[in-house]
Amino acid sequence: QVQLVESGGGLVQAGGSLRLSCAASGSILSINDMGWYRQAPGKLRALVAAITSGGSTNYADSVKGRFTISRDNAKNTVYLQMNSLQFEDTAVYYCNADVRLSTWRNQHYWGQGTQVTVSS
Repeated sequence: QVQLVESGGGLVQAGGSLRLSCAASGSILSINDMGWYRQAPGKLRALVAAITSGGSTNYADSVKGRFTISRDNAKNTVYLQMNSLQFEDTAVYYCNADVRLSTWRNQHYWGQGTQVTVSS
């Protein structure tokens, strides 16, 4: 089985920065797309940023210019650098990975989520 472990969440003041990490482990041949999602109270889970195995990225409009997604394929890890944080960024952040388990089998996995709280 595959497990995704997240770290780096916490409390930060508005205008500050935070860096999230998500490491995948288990029986992995390789990982295709990886991404970060977030869910605020009363709202649906939404895509924040995504990155392909080749390094191509895309971002939600609300975080463009402030957040940067990156990955280390050797470590099966994806990162989210969050700068100029705002109150509206407060949410539970989840990582997701499309994992190649074998030559002909892929499967998506979710991390357990990490709380990010932005305060004044």
